[in-house]
Amino acid sequence: MATISHVLPSQVSPPEFALSDLSPAAIVGVDTVAVPVVPGGSGDEPGILLGPGAADLIEAIGVDLLDVAELRGMTGAVGEIVEVPVPLGTDVNPTLRLVLLVGVGEARPVDVRRAGAAFARAVRDRVAVATSIPAVAPDGEPVADGAALDAFVAGTMLGAFEFHWRSTGPERHPARRIVIATPPGSLVGADHAALERAVAIGGAGWRSRMLATVPSNLKNPAWLATQAEQVAAEAGLDVRIWDETDLEREGFGGILGVGRASATPPRLIRLDYTPPGVGARAAKKLPHVVLVGKGITFDTGGLSIKPGPSMVSMKRDMTGGAAVLATMGALADVGCQVRVTGLVPAAENAISGSAIRPGDVVRHWGGRTSEVNNTDAEGRLVLADALAYAAAELDPTVLVDIATLTGGMKIALGQQMGGYFATDDALAAAIRDAGERSGEPVWRFPIYAGYEDRLASKVADADNSPGTPQAITAALFLQHFTGGLPWVHLDIASVGDVEKELHEWTVGPSGFGARLLLTWLGQPDPLAGITTEEKR
Repeated sequence: MATISHVLPSQVSPPEFALSDLSPAAIVGVDTVAVPVVPGGSGDEPGILLGPGAADLIEAIGVDLLDVAELRGMTGAVGEIVEVPVPLGTDVNPTLRLVLLVGVGEARPVDVRRAGAAFARAVRDRVAVATSIPAVAPDGEPVADGAALDAFVAGTMLGAFEFHWRSTGPERHPARRIVIATPPGSLVGADHAALERAVAIGGAGWRSRMLATVPSNLKNPAWLATQAEQVAAEAGLDVRIWDETDLEREGFGGILGVGRASATPPRLIRLDYTPPGVGARAAKKLPHVVLVGKGITFDTGGLSIKPGPSMVSMKRDMTGGAAVLATMGALADVGCQVRVTGLVPAAENAISGSAIRPGDVVRHWGGRTSEVNNTDAEGRLVLADALAYAAAELDPTVLVDIATLTGGMKIALGQQMGGYFATDDALAAAIRDAGERSGEPVWRFPIYAGYEDRLASKVADADNSPGTPQAITAALFLQHFTGGLPWVHLDIASVGDVEKELHEWTVGPSGFGARLLLTWLGQPDPLAGITTEEKR
């Protein structure tokens, strides 16, 4: 049984997953069986087809499911659900009470992911469910890789996502156990390792959402550091935490400046991953990816205070940091073959007599200075410290930062796609492709040097609030701290919140980014074609 274990007291647990090579009708102990439905027919004749295991199920329950589907007007479109009660169970499986017919469209990974989400909502509060959804292909050919399994598990897990802190318990629970039926020849490569990988990716999305959803009276920089220590213990990672004294001594002026008004002092979190079985000497020769995630555990805007409605969702302003922590915890499960360091500069941007003021100047790690003319442009201040430290001290091959950074990104892209900037075309293509495969799509923006003059300050090296275009000038600000290394800046402010249910996204903080990063880093050679310093 594949599971993830990171839950808070009173937090809802995600489903458990298992594989079976039986037909779904023959899996004993389940109370629900879900059968995929795809569009069929030819020419002008519409029609539908039922997926693997349907024939055995029809024989077991004595109901022509194809007739039922056609009578209910099913077309096979993604997310269609028809319920068929089985009041007396069957001789083969006396616990069976419900059959679900689930539309999967063209059965591409994106379709299977979205069908999994619809399925997850339909089986809430069920104990044990069997389905062959990821084993279906519209042309009848076997599914030849793990993409369908990854997509189905991620869609099902995130479609089932719940978080609560009610005294009476959650309103609904995800299905407790989901058995994926893969009759022989239907899903090539579906084994325990493939399932563990799928659960790791889906579980990282769950963990990232959970961290972003925790209320900020429970979540502060020290709490986030404790979560990082838990991730490190689970995944066998090295961990280091800088407290406010360490940050002061080592010159992390951006993190300290942003966090100094809060009653809960800032932290810098570092996690280090080395592929299993690789010794210290060999590890030094591996490519090294450094991930930096913004960890603002609540953002009032500081003295440049946000309007009330804009502040309501700011418990999720550490989504970038959540994505980095969740990614670090699952690297071994996806077979990552490079070294990875995760850095999360964590602070609460609060208001008090000690708050940073408009016009103040902070000195970042390494010496570069910023004039703070907008205390609500705080994310780039903490990222700058971590990026400068990483570029100078960690000998990275590639730098990647991820942050809910600018409102301009939401204006540009809406709320279904993140934005990113990249200094290397091969790296940009790898990030784009990972976004498409994972269901976390991103669109590349230009790092246009023509706006560089907008960063000018009369008293410091740069102004932290250089104006429009917001996302591009923020990227230009950060680029000065990257040491000329191959670099990706993911601005996910556009997708930080989900305002209405859509496919695998349920309402609330999205936790966007962990699935993308794991899909990229889980490739055999995630840095293929990237121009590293040694090649320049």
